[in-house]
Amino acid sequence: VMARKRPADEPPAGAPAWMATYGDMVTLLLCFFVLLFSFATLDVQKFQAIAQSMSGSLGVLDSGMTLSMEPLINSFPADSPTEEVEEFKKLYEQMSEYIKENNLEASITLRLDERGLLVRFMDNVLFDSGKADLTPNARDIINKVAEIIRQNDKNIRIEGHTDNVPINTFRFPSNWELSTTRAVNVVKYLIEENGIYAYRLSASGYSDQHPVDDNNTAEGRQKNRRVDMVILRDDINDLNP
Repeated sequence: VMARKRPADEPPAGAPAWMATYGDMVTLLLCFFVLLFSFATLDVQKFQAIAQSMSGSLGVLDSGMTLSMEPLINSFPADSPTEEVEEFKKLYEQMSEYIKENNLEASITLRLDERGLLVRFMDNVLFDSGKADLTPNARDIINKVAEIIRQNDKNIRIEGHTDNVPINTFRFPSNWELSTTRAVNVVKYLIEENGIYAYRLSASGYSDQHPVDDNNTAEGRQKNRRVDMVILRDDINDLNP
């Protein structure tokens, strides 16, 4: 019996040869778009971190504007104890809540950096122009902040900063005296009126030597006139900036 001949136009068994090439192309396209998606997600995270680190002057953030705590807290050393990281997260959240509740976003800014938590007060929040005596409003603000920092035993450095406009009065012959006296007065108030242990505190005056903005503009000079309260991480023993 002779075998039946297959018609000439009958396709071979199995999938057409072009399906293998098509399947490879679809698989490669799928991998390509998956990679694009992963890159896009990574870029968003990086953008948030960059936006937080660059917002304002030298990364100072308006309180309550944080998109995620992680990019901020990641500035801590990788070997930081988990308990300390959580403690600073709580500190940041408490400070941020107080600032928002009292509409102080424009006057007090927060930043988590490698030193710890920086609480930045614009000078008009605490002092009248060219003076170093705490205003009544400043005392109320510091009282509230002291309630928060009293809940831990972190060391705290108070730093006074000025713009580059010279001052020459009997009490303040230069901006060095003004910036230092302001820092000392905040420290004394924390000790004498709020019961913060003196060993936790230090005061520094930097005059106009550490600007965070351009002293050639009125807006820049306003940002440079400030008092920084730095709540320090446990392993920072050197109280120099």
